[in-house]
Amino acid sequence: MISQLSPDTLRAVPEQYQGIYAHGTHIFAPQNLVFLSGQIGVAADGVTCAGFERQCHQAMDNVEALLADTDMGLPDVLRVIYYVTDVANLPILSEIRQARWNQGQAPAVTTLVVAALAAPDLLVEIEVTAAR
Repeated sequence: MISQLSPDTLRAVPEQYQGIYAHGTHIFAPQNLVFLSGQIGVAADGVTCAGFERQCHQAMDNVEALLADTDMGLPDVLRVIYYVTDVANLPILSEIRQARWNQGQAPAVTTLVVAALAAPDLLVEIEVTAAR
């Protein structure tokens, strides 16, 4: 069985994207697999957080909310991909990761510096794959 993730704790997917985008996909099999779409620094009320640090924390909050919606948590994360629009923010990303997501069992990680994300005010996006 497969279900799309859209908990009330995250901003609803805008209507124009509902047929082509989901916050995540949960696959129920012998193992539960979760593939999260890239999460950005936008709160449930639709407001984009100001600044890289606040956006990063909000994106992480969104990831954690989606994982919780599947009864998973950070120890279940297998892979994380970070997309950052400014190389100068990499040390800040590292500090935040150490403070929030240092679980002792590190997932596979890729960090990319990109020219832009889906909107000009977005500074970070975090994509996660988890399994239990």
